[in-house]
Amino acid sequence: MTVMTANTNRSWRLGYEDVEPDKAQRQCDHPGCGQCGEYRAPRGRDRLTEYYWFCLDHVRAYNASWDYYAGMSAEQIESEVRKDTTWQRPTWRLGERIGTRRFTFTVHDPFGVYGDDDGATTKAKAACETPEGAAMKLMELEFPLTVVRLKARYKELVKRHHPDANNGDKGAEEKFKQINQAYTTLLHCLGT
Repeated sequence: MTVMTANTNRSWRLGYEDVEPDKAQRQCDHPGCGQCGEYRAPRGRDRLTEYYWFCLDHVRAYNASWDYYAGMSAEQIESEVRKDTTWQRPTWRLGERIGTRRFTFTVHDPFGVYGDDDGATTKAKAACETPEGAAMKLMELEFPLTVVRLKARYKELVKRHHPDANNGDKGAEEKFKQINQAYTTLLHCLGT
């Protein structure tokens, strides 16, 4: 059974000892110093996870004199700085590396943003068209749509495509029916 105990210089912890010794027990690693080593500093560029433990005065002196790039040539330093700007991750120029991975899914693109190379976009547009959109297209109207604009356009198209004005032409009669249906659809859409 683990018992919770309180330590005077730490918050609550489990009854077992930490891996690191207490700060009060650790001495400064600077030769001839007898103070407590409370502050850590890396041992070298190749050993960044191994530490010296110094008192405040000696860690300040160590940090002031420590140079990560000591012993490296100018080319090595430049290379290291370049790698650090991208967090040590590989990079390439824009457009230089074009992926070979091809996706198996298709993108729903009703507005043709990605082009119309295989006709799929046109089919998607036709499938997505609403009755209101088809009615607007038939009556050659654009948003914003008002009742006044709709009625004016309707009167103009009825006069042009009425069967009596076209000597009983069947094509004009069919267009007249479509215009009436579109007008009704748009009136319902506008809430009148």
